[in-house]
Amino acid sequence: MVSKAYTPKRTICKVTFEIPGDWAKESANLVGDFNDWNESEDLMSKNKKGNWEITKRLKPETTYRFRYFLDSSRWENDDAADQYVANDFGNEDSVVITGK
Repeated sequence: MVSKAYTPKRTICKVTFEIPGDWAKESANLVGDFNDWNESEDLMSKNKKGNWEITKRLKPETTYRFRYFLDSSRWENDDAADQYVANDFGNEDSVVITGK
């Protein structure tokens, strides 16, 4: 699930990325354009519902590719991404679009 909220002046889009807790046993990382695809930078944590979650402050009016790196071994897309686009590895990347 991807949810978006904007600061009052709409200079920042706070995007919350959330996936089911059973998708990963040990760790879940958010990886994408916003962190140069660094597999260890954005570690997600469990929320009160037991799901993996992280909130990123992103630039409005921008399109970002992303995926989840789970248990340091496999990649997954978001079931509720704004779009999906082909990548160079024969798979697809999830896309989040931060509107106006």
